[in-house]
Amino acid sequence: MLPDFRVRQRDYLLEIARAITQELNLDEVLARILQHAAELLAGQAGLVALRGAEGGWNVAAYIGIPDQLLSYLDPLLAEVPDYEEAARFEIPEVNRLLQTLAREVSLGLLSGVGLPLIVQNRVLGVIFVFRNYRGLFSREDQLLLQSFADQAAIAVHNAQLYDQSRGQAQRLDGLLNSVADGILILQSGHVVERCNPAFARLVGQRPADIIGKQHGEIITWKEVTHGPTLERAEAGGWPLTPTATLYVEGDLRRSDGSGLPVGVTYAPLLNPEGQLINIIASVRDVSHFRQAEQMQSTFISVISHELKTPVSLIKGYVGTLRRPDVRWDSKVVQDSLEVIEEEADRLAELIENLLDASRLEAGALALNASDLALPLLAERIAERFRTQTDKHRIVLDFPEEFPVVLGDEQRLGQVLLNLLSNAVKYSPQGGEVRIIGQVRPEHVVICVQDEGPGIPHGDMPHIFDRFYRAGETARSTKGAGLGLYLTRAILEAHGGSIWVDAQYKEGARVCFSLPRPQ
Repeated sequence: MLPDFRVRQRDYLLEIARAITQELNLDEVLARILQHAAELLAGQAGLVALRGAEGGWNVAAYIGIPDQLLSYLDPLLAEVPDYEEAARFEIPEVNRLLQTLAREVSLGLLSGVGLPLIVQNRVLGVIFVFRNYRGLFSREDQLLLQSFADQAAIAVHNAQLYDQSRGQAQRLDGLLNSVADGILILQSGHVVERCNPAFARLVGQRPADIIGKQHGEIITWKEVTHGPTLERAEAGGWPLTPTATLYVEGDLRRSDGSGLPVGVTYAPLLNPEGQLINIIASVRDVSHFRQAEQMQSTFISVISHELKTPVSLIKGYVGTLRRPDVRWDSKVVQDSLEVIEEEADRLAELIENLLDASRLEAGALALNASDLALPLLAERIAERFRTQTDKHRIVLDFPEEFPVVLGDEQRLGQVLLNLLSNAVKYSPQGGEVRIIGQVRPEHVVICVQDEGPGIPHGDMPHIFDRFYRAGETARSTKGAGLGLYLTRAILEAHGGSIWVDAQYKEGARVCFSLPRPQ
């Protein structure tokens, strides 16, 4: 028969072993270990101190020690050697410090024993047990404590592994949730194991509705424009190496049936034996790339046409005037030179707009601000147009005492010139063009309105975009789609804004605001 304390030791160790595998609360497991160790060693107090992440010792569990005395333990624990490697940890030195610790805190505990908590040759902490009577701890006492120290070491090691695993999982969750691209983690059988919120937003579904489904149910293509699909690539032997990536681009079918241009990059995750564990799919919305390509194509088309037209006219008229076999009268020569001048001005304006667009893209659209009277500026520009059209009646409507604003006269003149030019250009039948000034508490508002056909409702959100031209008017009027784009940029640089008045039904009305000086 085993002695009674050996039976209790066995039962306690079995209980602790079960607790280690079932209990995630490290503090409770250490407190239970310490309680049983003190009971079997006839101790009245004890503590477990663990190594900190940056070294040093922190009390993780204690019994029989008043709370108010815990603060006195810190400087004493600081004297315990902080060796991570078990081979360098000196037990005699620890026990010497234990006796000092027992006396200094005045617990009436005259003897103590301590052992390190060691796992894989690493010191994770120390366990101390104190008695309130004289006498050294025997070799058997130390062996008994060692059995509890081993259990405590396993519990601490498991807790550290769990914290490390949980920390890695949290970092992975944080990484997946913060990535702007959609991420899918597939099992080897193409079942979705994980997906991030960005992917769920791309396809228009909830993450819970995606996880557990087959890849083919989630990634469905309306059209593939580049590369083989995942299924076709695997049929051809993909992946042959751990670094073999696969890229496919096309229109992804969303949950509402609409298509979304995306590019999907697949990367395999293989184990050391070369077996496929997971496939990581990165899904990126490439709509803006498509838009950029379309814009570049539009730019080349528009600019080539807009440059070619005045150059052809200039070349044609100059060639005609230079013909040696014809003598032109002065009126023909004058009319031809007028056309050449107009087309040269048009060409210069287009080039200047392109340069301004480039400066804007580079953030170099500089302003030379000064006090400016907008009614006077508007009158000067209106007078220029009155001499160029006999179909339009240009009217200014500004209240008296219109406030002075702070702005760049040349740039704001460019704004009014663009708006007035559009009003005349897009009302070819003539009529009244009115420039209206309004005063608000914090800003002034200028509106330019005409009596033309107006701006189609579907074009209103886009007319300030670069190179955008309304479909119906683009074929009948000249322009590169840069005027209103630059107008908006100039006004925003002044702290103002521009918009289309959708309530105006008698033609088109475009308004802009500028802040009043405080």
